[in-house]
Amino acid sequence: MQFPEYRGRRLRKNENFRRLVRETRLSVNELVYPLFAVPGRDVKKPIASMPGQFQMSLEHLAKEAREAHALGIPALLLFGIPAKKDEQGTGAFAKDGIVQQAVKRIRNEVPDMLVITDVCLCEYTSHGHCGIIEKGEVQNDATLEVLAETALSQVKAGADVVAPSAMMDGQIAAIREILDENALENIPIMAYSAKYASSFYGPFREAAESAPQFGDRKAYQMDPANSDEAIREISLDVNEGADIIMVKPALPYLDIICRARQEFDLPLAAYNVSGEYSMIKAAAKLGWIDEEKAMLESVTAIKRAGADILITYWAKDLAKALAK
Repeated sequence: MQFPEYRGRRLRKNENFRRLVRETRLSVNELVYPLFAVPGRDVKKPIASMPGQFQMSLEHLAKEAREAHALGIPALLLFGIPAKKDEQGTGAFAKDGIVQQAVKRIRNEVPDMLVITDVCLCEYTSHGHCGIIEKGEVQNDATLEVLAETALSQVKAGADVVAPSAMMDGQIAAIREILDENALENIPIMAYSAKYASSFYGPFREAAESAPQFGDRKAYQMDPANSDEAIREISLDVNEGADIIMVKPALPYLDIICRARQEFDLPLAAYNVSGEYSMIKAAAKLGWIDEEKAMLESVTAIKRAGADILITYWAKDLAKALAK
């Protein structure tokens, strides 16, 4: 087909036409809303670098969960900031840990909400790294046992899904094994399979109080220049028992999302991370862009690239926009 026989503008001339032929459609059913739990009572502390997001004590967290559920959002992703941190990250797997308490509270007050828990140590260690440190380096194999115990404790508290994000080799297999050994074989694992060492995590590190106290995470998170490596990492997680795979961040890695969609048939999540969120918020505050339009365009691009599940701080705003 070519002009003048074909005129693409025929199907773009008004909103009804555009809606009718739209290829990529967003739905509230795909959204996962990340939240940050902290100890204490009546705490709702704004996260300065993430306008509209908060560190919340349990009663506020439960209220937020109820509001999200009322908007049709099916799932939450929980992160926890403990009252005390130590070198071993023991707060991650404590029976009365902050995430474990948060899971129980949400499970009690919003029983229909899916609760996904992040499985990592960076929020719980005094050094801010995602694993056990010996001789100044993160020890992969020693960390696996702690991650497995953390996942088990979260599931025992009521988590529906565990999401290991530490990027330790073998973490999916270690978690699958301990869950199966405890008759929890029906608990799915959402694997942070292709997690890049990204500068777009900056605001999250304020939110989760998880910035590393020395060095960086480039030795265990992926090099942003690599694409084939992402496919290898995802393949390993699939072989170890992952039920859902993930690419993180989302917008700078749309090509990775697209490749993952083409090469794997498991549900694919993409994490629209804090830096992506905060850039739009900052530009909108300065009047440079329309926040809602930029939000919708961004998440549409992530979905168009091939993501099935959208983890985003925009979840509530998106749900409201999609309901209009």
